[in-house]
Amino acid sequence: QVQLVESGGGSVQAGGSLRLSCAAFGYSYSPYCMGWFRQAPGKEREGVAIYHDGGSTYYADSVNGRFTISQDNEQNTLYLEMNSLKPADTAMYYCAAAHTLLGGNCSPNYYAMNYWGKGTLVTVSS
Repeated sequence: QVQLVESGGGSVQAGGSLRLSCAAFGYSYSPYCMGWFRQAPGKEREGVAIYHDGGSTYYADSVNGRFTISQDNEQNTLYLEMNSLKPADTAMYYCAAAHTLLGGNCSPNYYAMNYWGKGTLVTVSS
């Protein structure tokens, strides 16, 4: 059973930085695809950044240049480095992973992901 556990959320002033972590347990599928999504109150969950073992990454236009997705060498922890945070970044951030045998694919779309963490809250104040 795949389990994803996020950490690192919190409250920060605009312009500050946070690093989110996602510990992945039981995710040994290939191709590897994990990413970060976020959902603000009253908004749909949106893809923020995707990491693929083929070397490709995706960033939403709203975070491109400010956020960086990465993975440790053992491929068991996913990170999201968030810099120059804005109040608009305030949301619950979710770690997600795709499993092709379950119909998933490596796309920045909610419906492409098969596994989800419970989320970590990021609040950015002005």
